[in-house]
Amino acid sequence: MLLSGAADAKERYDVVVIGAGLGGMTAAKRLADAGRSVLLVESSSRIGGYATWFKRKSHIFDVALHAFPAGMAKTLRKYWSRDLAERVIPLPRIRFENPEFAFTTTFETNDFQRILREKFGIPDAQSEAFFQACRAMDYYEGTKETTREFFERHFPGRLDVMRVLLETVTYATGANLDDPAMVYAIVFSNFAQKGTCSFRGGTDFLLAAMQKLLLASGADILLRTKAERMETADGRVTGVVLGGRTIAAKAAVSNANLKATCLDLARADALDAAFAAEVRDVPLSVSVSQVYMGVRPGETIPEVADILFSSREETYSAPALCAFPPRSISYSFYYPRHLRPDSAGTEIVASMCANYDDWATLSDAEYAAQKARMVECVLQDLERYIPGIADKLDHVEAATPRTLERYTGHWRGASFGTKFPGYLAAEKLPAVVRGLYHCGSQGILMSGWLGSANCGAIAAGKVEAFLDGTA
Repeated sequence: MLLSGAADAKERYDVVVIGAGLGGMTAAKRLADAGRSVLLVESSSRIGGYATWFKRKSHIFDVALHAFPAGMAKTLRKYWSRDLAERVIPLPRIRFENPEFAFTTTFETNDFQRILREKFGIPDAQSEAFFQACRAMDYYEGTKETTREFFERHFPGRLDVMRVLLETVTYATGANLDDPAMVYAIVFSNFAQKGTCSFRGGTDFLLAAMQKLLLASGADILLRTKAERMETADGRVTGVVLGGRTIAAKAAVSNANLKATCLDLARADALDAAFAAEVRDVPLSVSVSQVYMGVRPGETIPEVADILFSSREETYSAPALCAFPPRSISYSFYYPRHLRPDSAGTEIVASMCANYDDWATLSDAEYAAQKARMVECVLQDLERYIPGIADKLDHVEAATPRTLERYTGHWRGASFGTKFPGYLAAEKLPAVVRGLYHCGSQGILMSGWLGSANCGAIAAGKVEAFLDGTA
């Protein structure tokens, strides 16, 4: 049931799920399908979390629907519906443009091998050894080697090859050379196995369908309501406070940021001191800035790519990708015939890794000026690929780390939650507070569309075992 307020919620549920991002929604769906009474709580006016959309004039802008691995189809089929799985579509034109190289790829392993051989002189045996190492990366062994060491082992001294294979992961997640090699290898392999994909119908269609499926499964959904805190007794979850009212629960799943979950909702002073300190020390991922552009109805633009990674940097540098003013920008092109066949509109979303501190303390006037400068940088860069683009647009709008923080509640606007230590802390959480589980945006691994949804499914399985007494 779609509830109108906290007063309409039942007094007691088996599970309260806090946050209706892809992780929270998938956890709620799986638990409801298993016959559990579930309340899904979301502070925003719609489900989806960061995976959301908004409308301006005739344009629908997808905030986070850029690309996900083909494995998303399997996850949708397993936990949602066959119809949604069949709407996963390939994005076969991934284009790179920077001072070191320029090419377009399907982003599949065999195509990367071809490019490495033809453009960089890397023998197939050498590249195949790298791809096999990525696919076979062991969880425990993989945490002992950094991404820097991993690349140096496979392509010693080849910074250009490293850029080919690593820069897109940095664009997407903020991952850098000092992160565990295992994190990079799993993320890259997921994408390169069968190429990158998107969703036919767009985020608006997907979320509407997911809400219907959630309600059909028996879950209650409560929007525009922020969870205030967890209630615990003897180290175990007993309920969640919503709108001043305590809703009793046997277990809770939080899809909020890990730090917010532990230090705010569960309250740091109620946690084991060592665990609270560990969570405080967990590094957050970088944030993101975006510029949304709508092409005026009646205007056309050339189809330059599905995704374009454009950089003016001479070499790869993770910090440079986050620098302001932006010199490295990824563009997602939403052509009507591909994403929304019933729409005549074309939208472009420019995304840039961003540092929260570059935006956090600006005055209103400084903030407006910096957003305007960012838009100008994007339009100047895009002009290189689509001449006259500024005159073809009827809407341009900018979002910053402060925008992300405001609408999602993500600490410091972290777009991918925490770095890898957050994954380890989340695994320990149920032992610190029995019946409390976290899902979504953990350690880059459990982030993005596919990672978050799978993380929600995994969390639901653990909740089931806990409630059954088999955990």
